[in-house]
Amino acid sequence: MIRKFIVTILALGAALGLALSVAPEAVVAHESSTARVLGSIDVEPGEHTGDVSTVNGGVHIGTDAVVGHAHTVNGGVHMEPRATATELMTVNGGINVEDGGHVTGDVHTINGSLHIDKGAEVLGAAYNINGSIHISGAHVAGSITTVNGDVDLGPDSRIDGDVVVKEDSSNNWHVGHERYPHIVIGPGTVVKGELRFERKVVLYVSDRATIGAVHGAEVLKFSGDHPPLD
Repeated sequence: MIRKFIVTILALGAALGLALSVAPEAVVAHESSTARVLGSIDVEPGEHTGDVSTVNGGVHIGTDAVVGHAHTVNGGVHMEPRATATELMTVNGGINVEDGGHVTGDVHTINGSLHIDKGAEVLGAAYNINGSIHISGAHVAGSITTVNGDVDLGPDSRIDGDVVVKEDSSNNWHVGHERYPHIVIGPGTVVKGELRFERKVVLYVSDRATIGAVHGAEVLKFSGDHPPLD
């Protein structure tokens, strides 16, 4: 999944660079879609448009706006409350889906955090490589996947797929104490799928959470709103 994402985003950057090689500041619009190389894209509140993409800049989707695919390479993607998108994707930047946001596909980044807030819904998967993932009172129909990030699910989140921490194949050398990813399944959270860990993690599960089978980690139960600090 992550390898396919990297190939897709590289193709996006190459296509945009070719399309705008003559005038990189220009905006190209095709059937209400917007693409640029330099600069951010702002979709106004309540606006309905097609795909939006940039290479160097963020994408901001206003309250109650509707867009297609929202892609960038160097920049974040921010959805305000009750906005709707087909897919959110970046390489270097975080993604934030505010209250009541709706994404019909995946939400993914390589180097950046993912925040999906209360009442939001992602009908695809949410994944990254480097960066934390926070799902707070939201619904993700697909799986949650990371390599080097902490994962905080809850309170009251619902994950229909799996929670997966992939093996770190970067061969990075660690000087001193290595910190392992912390996975927190908070109060009222339901994970219908499995929890699979291909590397060492610290797994905290609330005594008020419901989870599937666990593979590759020891479950540390906690009471209250948050696990103990370590």
